[in-house]
This record gives sequence, C-alpha cells and structure tokens, in this order.
Amino acid sequence: MKSLTEHLWFETPTRRAFINITPRVEKLVKESGVKEGLCLVNPMHITASVFVNDDESGLHHDFEVWLEKLAPEKPHSQYRHNGYEDNADAHLKRQIMGRETVVAITDGKLDLGTWERIFYGEFDGMRKKRVLVKIIGE
Repeated sequence: MKSLTEHLWFETPTRRAFINITPRVEKLVKESGVKEGLCLVNPMHITASVFVNDDESGLHHDFEVWLEKLAPEKPHSQYRHNGYEDNADAHLKRQIMGRETVVAITDGKLDLGTWERIFYGEFDGMRKKRVLVKIIGE
C-alpha cells in the first residue's frame, strides 16, 4: 500500500474565507502515485472546516449569510465560550460546515462529481493554520 501525508498552510487576511483547494489536493494525489484509494482532507484547527461543494461566488455568499444567521459573530456576550476568545461563532460555524472530507481516488484522480470541489472554510482567520492531506491506496 502507498501513502502520502502532507500539510497545506493557510493564513487568511480576513476572519472568514472559502478557499478552493482542489488543485493543491489533486497535485498531491498525482505525487502520491496512488491509482485506487482514498484521500482524507482535514483541518487541524477547531475553527476551520473542509467541505465539498460548488465553486460559485453566489453560493459562497449564501453560505456566509446563512452561517451568520445561525451563529452570529456579535454580540460576543451571547456566548459563554467568548470568555476565553471572541470566536465561539467560529466553533459553531465549523460544526455546521463539517470537520473533514474523504474523496475516492479512481484511476489516479480525485473521483468528484461534475461541480464538486474541495474547500477550506476559515471562520477565525488572520493566523496560520494547517490542513492535513492523507492519501492511501494502491
């Protein structure tokens, strides 16, 4: 069995961002030499997410609006966690958008649907964070 473990690093200039990381993950799949297997993509921070969806700016705007309705950033006083850091909303947004994604590798390529792309979702940015990419297979 072959395997590859790599880390992608992000430091967004804004508190929240959605970044299409599909090309970077595809490059790692190619480098791994795995033809049939699985690719795990997992943010190593509890205020960030990795998810699969469409790369369309209107949808990204809709995510931002929807998430802000479900877990508004302010007022910070509405959250007990904010006694430590003012990022309780980021923890909740991460929970909604998901922790990680696993994508099949078929014939040496990510086996994504027509419009599916892999995204890094940042909910408490402006500091360096990493994403684990673990590829295993034959």
